[in-house]
Amino acid sequence: MRAPATGLQKAGLGAWAGLLAVQLLWYTLYPPVSMPAWVALLITVPPLLLPALALRNITRALLWVGTLALFYFCHGVSEAWSSTGDRWLAWIELVLCLVLIGTLGAGVRRR
Repeated sequence: MRAPATGLQKAGLGAWAGLLAVQLLWYTLYPPVSMPAWVALLITVPPLLLPALALRNITRALLWVGTLALFYFCHGVSEAWSSTGDRWLAWIELVLCLVLIGTLGAGVRRR
């Protein structure tokens, strides 16, 4: 039987869900000019859904999401630097990535 999720894991899962919600909100409110919004969603959402296949082992799923979060962090930095209207979403994306990566680091350190 699987052990219940720790507080750090719950924070990581919440950041993961938030990162997914930010992607959906971002390309719904501010569709890209250079491509259709569905293409942008197809590029950004499925990678965040893949770790759900490993949810039986929360630590492993969060490890995969944490690795993916590095790419979303880079995206958030570039958008926060260059965009004006959707900069607030970039900052939310950055904070969620930092929370996600931070919970992974704290969980490893705790062990």
